[in-house]
Amino acid sequence: MESFFSLLLSDENLAATLATVLDGGVFTAQVGQCARERGIALSPDAVMLDARSDPLGLSRWSPPPLAGSNLPPRHWLPVAVAAGPEGAVVDWAWFGPQPLRASFYEMEIQRALGLPFNRAFRYRTGFHDLVTQIEVVDALKPDGFIFHMSRCGSTLVAQMLAALADSIVISEAAPLDAVVQLCRGLPDADAVAALRAIVAALGRKRSGHERRLFVKLDPWHTLSLPLFRRAFPHVPWVFLYREPVEVLVSQMRQRGVQMVQQYFPPRFFGIEDAALPADEEYCARVLGAICQAAIDHHGHGGGLLLDYRDLPAAVFTSLLPHFGVSCDETERETMRGVARLDAKSPITPFTADAAAKRREATEKVRRAADRHLAAIYRRLEELRAGHRADLAGGEVMDTVRPGPRSIADMASAQ
Repeated sequence: MESFFSLLLSDENLAATLATVLDGGVFTAQVGQCARERGIALSPDAVMLDARSDPLGLSRWSPPPLAGSNLPPRHWLPVAVAAGPEGAVVDWAWFGPQPLRASFYEMEIQRALGLPFNRAFRYRTGFHDLVTQIEVVDALKPDGFIFHMSRCGSTLVAQMLAALADSIVISEAAPLDAVVQLCRGLPDADAVAALRAIVAALGRKRSGHERRLFVKLDPWHTLSLPLFRRAFPHVPWVFLYREPVEVLVSQMRQRGVQMVQQYFPPRFFGIEDAALPADEEYCARVLGAICQAAIDHHGHGGGLLLDYRDLPAAVFTSLLPHFGVSCDETERETMRGVARLDAKSPITPFTADAAAKRREATEKVRRAADRHLAAIYRRLEELRAGHRADLAGGEVMDTVRPGPRSIADMASAQ
């Protein structure tokens, strides 16, 4: 297996041919034939064992069958980063040259690990190997980071950017989050190097035609904004937020992982009370900590604040100019088409839900939002208004064809 895998690492066409085989039995037969043709004695049983069907995706939690110190070729991306007894490790899988278009990176991982090729040839390197070799990797520098409050239009923004044919959009990637968390215990120079390395690994030019890289982060990454600024001091960033009651109603319907104390203890968000119930009060405090971090770190520079109610038009009038991106009318129309669909379920049309969420809000939700989020929301609005005043006074903003100003306007226009 190791000899044949070494061949795959050096033969991009052979890897692509085998990686596109979806049937496990056919895949095993083709691997055996390719090995025999190259004089490699490869046990069919070993290939079949590793390539067997895994409908629950449990294999991703087991060590990969192959490991080494050399980084895999350009069509491979990280699927996991974890701490090991001898240091952090990176697990890789073959993604091919096709662009990432799913709403979340996790969906792309699931697709990749569904291939018999990746079940048989998933590969592990040390994270140190990534850091030391990243300079030779052909990767894009990020054009913009997307921080957000949660449930506030960040997926819409990411999907609109992903509609640009020459763009890579990485959306809430677990390997990136793992590195951010590991960085919390590292010296600053090592943390900066680690963050730069994982962003480069995710931003590889897999087709060779990519020109722009955008990274949408998890909500709690706002607390690590200073690290991102140290690692990427010249990369602009945006923080998206929304009227607090509407976000809190969404969290009450279905808690985000940041609200689950088994994953994120309260102290992670600066909440010292122990054993708090994950109720309206607690969720509001978590949201408050995320938004307060955006306020606290806004002075580090490079930031833009955007309110959900100004989407999708603000993508054209504010976000693209802030990220230094120019689009022609065809690209704009493609992005508008994406905005007319539900960002998390793009086979269904978008339906505005702000009014419905406000009607659904209970008295507990309203009290929690008022106590822990109202003042923070007002401060975000003040900072945003100040930024818009600065733009009006001296900078030329990107123009957009007349159309719906906001998500609500767009829904009513439909």
